[in-house]
Amino acid sequence: MDLKRCLPVIAACFLGLLPPAARGDAIVVSQAMFASTIAEYFVEEDQVRVELEIGGGDLATFRNLLPDGIFRDMGFGEAPLEQRLAEFFGRDLAVLVEGEPLQGFVVRMGPETRVTRDPVTGEPLSSEDEEPEIVIAATLIYPFDEQPDTLTLVAPSVTGAASIGFVLYHRDVAVNDFRFLASGYTVELDWDDPWYSRFGTRALRRQYFSPMAGFLYIEPYEVRKEIIVRPKDVQRWTDLGLDGVEVITPEMQEAVKAGIVAFLDDHFAVTIDGQAVEGTIDRVNFLQRTLRSSVVVDGQDIDVLPATVGVIYVFPTEGLPQVVEMDWDLFSERMQLVPASTVDQAGPLPTFLEPDFTTLRWDNFLKFPEMPTLVDIRRPPTLLQRLTRWGQWVFGILTLVLLARSIRGWRAERRAPAAGLMAAVISLGLTVGSAYAWQSVRLDSERLQALMGDLLHNVYRAFDYRGEEAVYDVLARSVAGELLAEVYLETRKGLELANQGGAQVRVKDIEMLDTRLAGVEGNALTVEARWNVAGSVGHWGHIHQRVNGYHANVTVEDRDGSWKLTGLEILQEERL
Repeated sequence: MDLKRCLPVIAACFLGLLPPAARGDAIVVSQAMFASTIAEYFVEEDQVRVELEIGGGDLATFRNLLPDGIFRDMGFGEAPLEQRLAEFFGRDLAVLVEGEPLQGFVVRMGPETRVTRDPVTGEPLSSEDEEPEIVIAATLIYPFDEQPDTLTLVAPSVTGAASIGFVLYHRDVAVNDFRFLASGYTVELDWDDPWYSRFGTRALRRQYFSPMAGFLYIEPYEVRKEIIVRPKDVQRWTDLGLDGVEVITPEMQEAVKAGIVAFLDDHFAVTIDGQAVEGTIDRVNFLQRTLRSSVVVDGQDIDVLPATVGVIYVFPTEGLPQVVEMDWDLFSERMQLVPASTVDQAGPLPTFLEPDFTTLRWDNFLKFPEMPTLVDIRRPPTLLQRLTRWGQWVFGILTLVLLARSIRGWRAERRAPAAGLMAAVISLGLTVGSAYAWQSVRLDSERLQALMGDLLHNVYRAFDYRGEEAVYDVLARSVAGELLAEVYLETRKGLELANQGGAQVRVKDIEMLDTRLAGVEGNALTVEARWNVAGSVGHWGHIHQRVNGYHANVTVEDRDGSWKLTGLEILQEERL
């Protein structure tokens, strides 16, 4: 029997309905969160709760959960459900305490739409699939009288193998990232602080297993130090007001942040090129960390157990330094391994800090570092160059007149005056010279696109410099008038990652897609332009990539012999 094909029928049996003709597609297993069956274990105060999604390919393996009628119709005989459930909880998907299975029971079971999950983190996503996959969903409860020190998970084997992706939570703290389930995985439970619950198998250690982490970002004109800490662990060193607290409310968050900043002031010293430096605090945010990114969650109720705070310090520099070091001076009995990383233009270089290896060091091995550079903007035509636009026609007409007079002289059998011929040749030379001079300075479609690209390049490059005054000074080379403040605010807004607390994207590439001269008024040109801006930012231990597309009417004007932006109307802006 093709169980995948029969899943809709089985689902209808649960619902008591006759189904339309349908069939299931084959499930391609590539990562644990895309396994045929998903099992989420929740270790709670007095029980283990398991949320199951059983795919069509694994129905036979989980047959002991199915009602008697479906079990019989699938060709597995007449064994009663009570007997089969005892086998299921005692053998198939058992949870062991000191080698003995917990006696479980089924709370609910029936057909549901499969949860769509993020391909990296496994987190649930909203789905707009026209034909969602149907699975058998079940909630299982494994109660216990006394809180166990360990739990051992068992995967089905007697009823057949199954592809099961699983994750285990202890009081809502994820103990592992999504992995494939196998029998014998044992989790050690820390009931005082579930953050420290962990599997004995190192392969099941979650990525963010440490309560603290440190990062150094080295960029032209700036070094950033980013420290991520868990408030509940900082509470062990200094009072943040979190004793007995389960939720950090929005009203508490500023005080908690201030306490963490005050505590960190005396730790993690930084030296640049051998000189001790004092940084300024740029941002402090509560974070929700996933495998993909860390999202700012300020202003929300935050569970104290998984709560983390990120603090960013900025150290201005002259260009790129040669050596940057950070000394990590906080370890504890539970925190002997601290994830750390240095990040530069070549990418991140991760490492771990330990009590015998406490210095995070970056050396400048960049052979060809990219420094913020401005391009020279093509200058507008001078008065003399603009006159050549008309000179080519004037001299051309004069050449024709002189040649016509010479030709009439020849036809009248009179010798053409040498002076007339010489004048015609000179006039022809002036015509060609004027035409060449104008063609070399006129804004054809190619030069117009290059001009717009150069102006936009300098606008975006201005934000590589540090300090509002320096950015304004560089912007003023390409932007004039009241537009200067508008461009500063709009461009900075476009480069910020709102869900990352305002982290600024560093522009890597500007791609001009299309330019069209839409109008001319005096010395001002109106250009309809389309372009893409690609950039990245290293933040909270991740590299975020971003591409924005723009469609705008841009006014470019000759201001004192230089092309400058004087008007900007954004017609469309989209995240690509």
